[in-house]
Amino acid sequence: MISLKSNKIKALAAGLMLTLALGALGCGGDKKEAGAKAEKVNVGIVQLVEHEALDAANKGFVDGLASKGYKEGQNITFDKQNAQADQSNLQNIAHRFVNNKVDLICAIATPAAQTVANVTSDIPIVATAVTDYKTAKLVKDDAKPGTNVTGTTDMNPVAEQLDLLLKLVPNAKTIYCSSEVNSQLQVELLKKAAAAKGITVKEATVSTVNDIQQAARSLAGDVQAVYVPTDNVLASAIPTLISVTEEAKLPVICAEGGMVRAGGLATLGVDYYKLGFQTGVMAADILSGKAKPADMAIQAQKEFKPTINLKEAAKIGLKVPEDLLKGAEVIK
Repeated sequence: MISLKSNKIKALAAGLMLTLALGALGCGGDKKEAGAKAEKVNVGIVQLVEHEALDAANKGFVDGLASKGYKEGQNITFDKQNAQADQSNLQNIAHRFVNNKVDLICAIATPAAQTVANVTSDIPIVATAVTDYKTAKLVKDDAKPGTNVTGTTDMNPVAEQLDLLLKLVPNAKTIYCSSEVNSQLQVELLKKAAAAKGITVKEATVSTVNDIQQAARSLAGDVQAVYVPTDNVLASAIPTLISVTEEAKLPVICAEGGMVRAGGLATLGVDYYKLGFQTGVMAADILSGKAKPADMAIQAQKEFKPTINLKEAAKIGLKVPEDLLKGAEVIK
């Protein structure tokens, strides 16, 4: 026979065990697994302008988050905005995100990152398609940003791209066309690498798409090749540049594959989809509480694949060495 007192003790013990079990399930430690949040998070995406590289980075970012459990329509909502290369649009979008109290902002391209960083120092910002975060005054140090900004850099292998150019066009001179601070950084690296090889670099700077044809024509008779860094003005209007260079039979070496697919000759450059994906994974760690932008180092792509446009080579009468085609993405 069981006493009433014994029954009470067992009931209390069972209740205590149930309470502890529920507490363990609810707590789960200080850090949450990516995508484990029960509530839906809101993420703002601001893209500077439409062109293949930035579009790919945008898609990669969303897919990177999805790979960590943050899936659109389930536990995450995106507010996707494109500024159409307009500074006033960037300002309006930045204030929209702040007013809507989004949980995180993804900024695609340097001007977009600078604008949102100037508007908020509280909302976490992950950026991509930014070449030099420190020069752009987005972080204090790449290894430890110390701000609400982190992300991925699209710094491309400039010296290796020059080597590619010289294999295609020995003794070539190059032109440079851009208006962005990050593009100027790349051209300085190009000048340094070119000087070591005894090559002359000539520059033609453009501020808008409307300047491209005139700038290209001004140098067409003086150079043997054109080098285009990761520049949003030119990336959005490569066909305009190519219309001049094809006529002059000038090869265009680009900083990324989207420009080659749009008419350039070749690159050894950044894969913007993969870069965006990498940024999405970083964002997932921030949203899940695993990391903070201030402590998250700027990340970079480590492997670069050549892309060669044989169709363009034929148009300008250039023979591509067979060894350059091995392992390359070839456009025919």
